[in-house]
Amino acid sequence: MKIIVDDKIPYIREVLERITKDVRYIKGADITHDDLTDADALIVRTRTRCNRQLLEHTNVKFVATATIGIDHLDTQYLDSAGIRWVNCPGCNASSVGQYIETTLLSLQRDKHLRLDKSTLGIVGCGHVGKQVKRIGEKYGMRVIVNDPFIPDPKFVSLDDIRLNADVVTFHVPLTHSGPHHTYHLADRNFLMGMSRPDITIINTSRGGVVDERSLLEAMDCGIISNAVIDTWENEPDIDRELLRRAYIATPHIAGYSADGKTNADNMVIDSLCRFFNVPNPGLVSPPHLPASFSFNTPLDLYDPLFDTVLLKSHPEGFEEQRGNYRLRREKYEV
Repeated sequence: MKIIVDDKIPYIREVLERITKDVRYIKGADITHDDLTDADALIVRTRTRCNRQLLEHTNVKFVATATIGIDHLDTQYLDSAGIRWVNCPGCNASSVGQYIETTLLSLQRDKHLRLDKSTLGIVGCGHVGKQVKRIGEKYGMRVIVNDPFIPDPKFVSLDDIRLNADVVTFHVPLTHSGPHHTYHLADRNFLMGMSRPDITIINTSRGGVVDERSLLEAMDCGIISNAVIDTWENEPDIDRELLRRAYIATPHIAGYSADGKTNADNMVIDSLCRFFNVPNPGLVSPPHLPASFSFNTPLDLYDPLFDTVLLKSHPEGFEEQRGNYRLRREKYEV
């Protein structure tokens, strides 16, 4: 069995090489059709567009993305070509939860946000949204949720989020069609129509979910006070003005914990072994924190402002910062 793997997927090498010695690691954006001609399996992140152009007339039978999102997979083509594809739903939900928790605590520390007096609006209540809901409730926030795909009578409309939330956070896939498509879900009407004072917008889902030009306009008008942006339109060529004005700005790493990455590795390996009917060689484990490590608050474990300073200082290094990110640990349960 020959496997082509994105070379930035951490921790996976030792386990894969117990399955087959024929493994090749390539930068995700540089994987080509010629690399795949005689490959049996392809394991990627978001930087590899898995479509007809890449895969037609290759030997690839199995594609796995070590991510929750699948907007880089042409699933219609993969299905029509008989290529099995899998993603990793929920793999980094707790990592994104950690990012949102430390963002809220940073807002409390730096912007004097009273969490127990604020309303958190969550758009999308899948694996990540559920984590974020628990976090908001943990800090005494009033939590309101919008998700048109989940029939919960307690959920509210997007207009209710727009009118009543002090902090709005998006946890949806990026879709361009259908009755509930999410491309520019936070559009000009949504952003300019928000009515609470000192509003914070958080996007850790996909860049196209928030209309960044309209976000800047709403900030110019004083409607939006704080932008927290981890996922950007046109990555890695991100909007430098939004970068300059964002309170927290990070290079698409909200889900980048060692715990989340090993979750994804194990889900990919399990699916690969099941598909090819080979024994699973065992679990990938994250590295341990030093025995002497201790912390008093979640911000001691991870502070998103450190990553913000680096990206604002070197925006041209977006892809390098993301690809070589020093994965953090999640030491506590939410």
